[in-house]
Amino acid sequence: MKEKDKIALFIDADNAPAAKIDIILSELARYGVVNIRRAYGNWKSACIKPWEDVLHEYAIQPIQQFDLTKGKNATDIALVIDAMDILYTKDVDAICLVSSDCDFTPLVTRVLADGKLVIGFGERKAPKAFVNSCSKFLYLDDIGAEEKPTQKRQPNIKSDTKLINMLRQAIEAVEDSSGWANLGPIGSHISNHASFDQRNYGFKKLSDLFTAIDLFEMKQTHGSVTWVRDKKRAKNVAKN
Repeated sequence: MKEKDKIALFIDADNAPAAKIDIILSELARYGVVNIRRAYGNWKSACIKPWEDVLHEYAIQPIQQFDLTKGKNATDIALVIDAMDILYTKDVDAICLVSSDCDFTPLVTRVLADGKLVIGFGERKAPKAFVNSCSKFLYLDDIGAEEKPTQKRQPNIKSDTKLINMLRQAIEAVEDSSGWANLGPIGSHISNHASFDQRNYGFKKLSDLFTAIDLFEMKQTHGSVTWVRDKKRAKNVAKN
């Protein structure tokens, strides 16, 4: 049996929803085994009682951090110190950070420099610098329920220039001579350089996202192989 990747999970209990722990662990199971599970906060505070209620059920180790100075987030500092300790003393392949408030970007970039995967979870109020620096980041606000036809999706998705450019660049990187690109390599190319996940835009699958944007055309071969082409580039190629 192939050995599964080892993941260390660090939870900022002050700034993450305990109700989403099932989703977090289910997502992490796609990448490997969560061998280390720690949640940080002042456990005397009533605001993190929801996390206290799930600690034993999910084998999460609580790390006590008192609020020693008002306005200073000692919890974040303790989490960063422990993450760096584990990075150097334990055999881990990936680190998961669960937070919605403070910017862990320096920690993320340091872990990435060591060749480790960094998976982030948080709410949409999480700082963009933190979100974008992760290998993969998932917003917890809407994830969990099966997508329904009437489910509300992110508005004006077509006007999201950054997203559209990223999709177009991915297609161009793996397209064939006629401009068609296989959906699998498109997804791989995106994941190699961005913390993108189509679920953050309200779509269960990457193909659903492409289908919802009329800037692209799609086709299937052999019944299940999906191909995507940028309509704009296809017109330019036809003219030439």
